[in-house]
Amino acid sequence: MPIFEYKCKKCGHKFEELVSGKEKISCPKCGSENLEKLISNFNSKQKDSSSACSDGTCNIGCPTCRG
Repeated sequence: MPIFEYKCKKCGHKFEELVSGKEKISCPKCGSENLEKLISNFNSKQKDSSSACSDGTCNIGCPTCRG
């Protein structure tokens, strides 16, 4: 099931929702179904040997080693 980002056109609340099939989505803040599906950015950052951890120590705070 994909996760989509939405913005409520009624109250402006932004949220993510795990969507299955033709499930109706509503704003968790106000209950409106008048939503805009947002374009999500995805992370495509490549590790480079000068800034990424190679020995378990991290100097950039990456989620892999929790440094």
